[in-house]
Amino acid sequence: MNKGNEQDTLWVCDKCKKKLELHKVKVRYLEGNFEVELMKCPGCNNVLIVEELALGKMLEVEKGLEDK
Repeated sequence: MNKGNEQDTLWVCDKCKKKLELHKVKVRYLEGNFEVELMKCPGCNNVLIVEELALGKMLEVEKGLEDK
């Protein structure tokens, strides 16, 4: 398993077969709007959210918002 970040890994869109590229994307999560850099397909605009982000940073944000 690659322990580097997602920019170090070649990710390919399963739908379009195009290489994912790092782009700023708007994310809506738990009534909050955020602009973050994520890997995105230039063809279909699907965005990759890696497991570490989903279980790490996003979980921290979720817990912080629940505590308010």
